[in-house]
Amino acid sequence: MDNSGKEKEAIQLMAEADKKVKSSGSFLGGMFGGNHKVEEACEMYARAANMFKMAKNWSAAGNAFCQAARLHMQLQNKHDSATSYIDAGNAFKKADPQEAIKCLNAAIDIYTDMGRFTIAAKHHITIAEVYESELVDIEKVQKCYLNVECCEMAIICMISANKCLLKVASYSAQLEQYPKAIEIYEQVGTNTMDNPLLKYSAKEYFFKASLCHFIMDELNAKLAVGKYEEMFPAFSDSRECKLLKVCHNTVKEFDSISRLDQWLTTMLLRIKKTIQGDEGDLK
Repeated sequence: MDNSGKEKEAIQLMAEADKKVKSSGSFLGGMFGGNHKVEEACEMYARAANMFKMAKNWSAAGNAFCQAARLHMQLQNKHDSATSYIDAGNAFKKADPQEAIKCLNAAIDIYTDMGRFTIAAKHHITIAEVYESELVDIEKVQKCYLNVECCEMAIICMISANKCLLKVASYSAQLEQYPKAIEIYEQVGTNTMDNPLLKYSAKEYFFKASLCHFIMDELNAKLAVGKYEEMFPAFSDSRECKLLKVCHNTVKEFDSISRLDQWLTTMLLRIKKTIQGDEGDLK
């Protein structure tokens, strides 16, 4: 299919997505899968945007990504919304630098609200580069780099705050306040996974959150591990993640044949302590 064919298909997809958004807002649409229609519309706008990119219609691609970003925010998918705004900004950079800056600023606002200051700083630098090379506005360049400095200061404050939060999470787990511990471990893991110097600690926080999940509910734990792998791909290859999966499968297999009662659980924990003691003696 040539570029004109891609563009026609993209326009048709945009029209179909518009219809889904309108029907989701109607009374009957709201009763019968309104959110599902909005999710489908998001996907259609993103597909249309990529087709416009292939046809090198950068403004149309940017507009389509913006539509997807707004709907993601409506669905409270902040990360997906920010990503779509970044995609829009990258498309607009080739056609309309001012629109590119608006989209990148929208993404920065979301990342800042989420406490993801490292990635926010990265996009402030991108905006500075647009002002420097495309719009030749030195004052705006200066302002962007000051914003980067503010992000860096926020990261320093965040590191200090994280130390306190991790103490709270640790004691919360010991007091069996697992939802509170999970919330903190997820928050700190998300805050650190974008930072080049801190990201290696993120797997530890997601691991601890997963353990708390397993104590509460096996199914939710499995879903949580999958979510952490998607958010932070490095977690998938970590020893912590592999241990979670091995333990889950082994315990599930054993428990399906012979139930793990309280006595067995207690004995297994004591064996673990004995093994740790033996390892200490050998050092």
